[in-house]
Amino acid sequence: MPADFFDDHEPIEYPIDGVLDLHTFSPADVKSLLPEYLRECKKRGIFQVRIIHGKGKGILRRRVHRILEALPDVLDYWQEESAGGWGATLVRLKEDD
Repeated sequence: MPADFFDDHEPIEYPIDGVLDLHTFSPADVKSLLPEYLRECKKRGIFQVRIIHGKGKGILRRRVHRILEALPDVLDYWQEESAGGWGATLVRLKEDD
């Protein structure tokens, strides 16, 4: 692949539908990706978001939770208890008045 391969291509548009699967992203991108995704969800009237981080050793889950704790628009978050179990976190966002 030529060195300038990515320079000639447009960024890929990720759907903003309230479900963010972090498996498709680099863990290093999560710190900037997560706040941006949640901001876009709010703009579109999506106030409950599902973040899929996987089960694994819990490293990515803990990173996601630390980010969520620092965001003022996050009302609360909790581990999903349904089929996905510990592999996903549900987030409730503040609705602007």
